[in-house]
Amino acid sequence: MRRKAWHAWLPQTFLVLSILLLALHETRVLAPVERALQIVLAPLQRGMTEVVRGVGDLFQTVREVRELREEVTALREQVDALTIENIRLREFEAEATQLRALLGFVQANPTWAYLGADVVGRSACVNVPCADVVGQEPNPYIRTLTINAGEAEGVRVGMPVVTGGAVLVGRVARVSLHTSQVQLITDPGSSIAAILQQTRATGLVVGQPDGSLRMVYIPQEDEVPVGDVVLTSGLGGAFPRGLVLGQVLQVIRQDFALFQEAVVHPAVDYRRVEWVLVITSFQPFVQEEPTE
Repeated sequence: MRRKAWHAWLPQTFLVLSILLLALHETRVLAPVERALQIVLAPLQRGMTEVVRGVGDLFQTVREVRELREEVTALREQVDALTIENIRLREFEAEATQLRALLGFVQANPTWAYLGADVVGRSACVNVPCADVVGQEPNPYIRTLTINAGEAEGVRVGMPVVTGGAVLVGRVARVSLHTSQVQLITDPGSSIAAILQQTRATGLVVGQPDGSLRMVYIPQEDEVPVGDVVLTSGLGGAFPRGLVLGQVLQVIRQDFALFQEAVVHPAVDYRRVEWVLVITSFQPFVQEEPTE
């Protein structure tokens, strides 16, 4: 009962004390006490202020970090999208460059007939059966290209195949209904009548097992400068005249041999050929017989 009575008088006691303290404050009686309390409580007040400010800064920092993370994520997505777009544009540029070269070749030879095709496969075995290699590295030298045009599209065995810049790739070796195999000029079974662009020396360009080319049967008296461009001569009628085969890298000459030879670097990397033109019809080079 006494505890309940004391609790009942407690609010009134606080009210009286509050009124009394307010009256003393107004009469400036408590001024010395208040100044003393301010001196004592000021450091605590500043400490609490710093704590409150630090907590506020912490929440602000957390919010800013969250916003920065969201911004970084958005920027990364934009960078990824721009990177993909840049790759696509570069691919389109590479395609356009190759197609412009093919178009330029067509425009330079308007009387010939052509069939465009994509390279869909590459192989290193044309003269021997293919098999899976499980214990050693496969043959790195490409011998054939497979294109997505065949008998149904008008492709026939023996037709020349070129890529951009009038570069001879090879000739059609096998034909299926909608695909064909192109024997590259670097294949050891390939031989093409050739002529040097500058000196007009003639010979026969044959493929080598190492994937290079060699021009053989060049007369000893003919000049063969390193760097000269090797072209098809058109003799024999199998290929048009003036197609690019490669460039002379080295001349092999022996004093007592009937002919000299030249190592020829192919004009194109066959691993990177993507589009080709099959020449379905052309005007063969006819060598005029000397008049008596």
